[in-house]
Amino acid sequence: MFISPMLLQTAPGPFSHSDFIYEPKIDGHRLIYSQQDGKVRLYTRHNNDCTRQYPELQLPFADDVILDGEVACVDPATRVSDFEAVMSRFQARRADKIKQLTTTMPAYFGIFDILMYKGQDLTGLPLLRRKEILAGLFLPSGSFGIVPYVDGAGEALFNQIEARGMEGVVGKRKNSIYEVGRRSHAWQKVINWTYVEVYITGYRKGEFGWLAAVPSGTSGELRPAGIIEFGASPLHKQAFRGVSGQLVTGEDKEFVHLEPRLRAKVRMRNWTKSGLLRSPVFTEFII
Repeated sequence: MFISPMLLQTAPGPFSHSDFIYEPKIDGHRLIYSQQDGKVRLYTRHNNDCTRQYPELQLPFADDVILDGEVACVDPATRVSDFEAVMSRFQARRADKIKQLTTTMPAYFGIFDILMYKGQDLTGLPLLRRKEILAGLFLPSGSFGIVPYVDGAGEALFNQIEARGMEGVVGKRKNSIYEVGRRSHAWQKVINWTYVEVYITGYRKGEFGWLAAVPSGTSGELRPAGIIEFGASPLHKQAFRGVSGQLVTGEDKEFVHLEPRLRAKVRMRNWTKSGLLRSPVFTEFII
């Protein structure tokens, strides 16, 4: 049985409030764990069945239960979630590859909510009551864990998260019910963004996107760093169009290429292993 998960609003910045608890935000993908009549199924937030991708999470609890959380792969050296690793797990299809990855990139299920237990719907209970019930579960293996939280001290937790290079913090109102399939201000995320300056070296002909490049090592030569698809307002796009026509150096089937004269500040989650901006968002032009 699948339950559409409650979604997060984005807070403008770290905040503390006595009506909220705060959890570290795990850098993986959302997972609904559903055990009905002893049979375990795993679902993404969009109701895609991903049970076979995670054999180590197919273990049953003592009683039927539906849990909400995040599946992640944790870097053993830093103890920080590795988003690219969990994407490799999610995209694996061959049985032999999946089996191999359970050893080289073991998955971990960080549980932060319980939605049904022993056939009873718990979504109408206050969050802290659900947390109490969740804390009483016996976990089937070390591949499962309950996400810790702190009471009221959101800014202090964010400072720790920032220092460790983790993804961010989620603040949740203590008395909130679980709003199935809805995005709610009762749950707010604060992302630990990284800011970087880039050169805009082209644009996509079809769907909006600006090519980004950054200086490479000591040589200072520019190397491709990905595509900026979000954050630019209509005014930003208009300003870009007014300048870019004078900078065209060529084009191919998909992109128009420009002299690297335009600079911009972007925010991103982190760098990928291949040196690209992860989830870049345009912030402003640098003049």
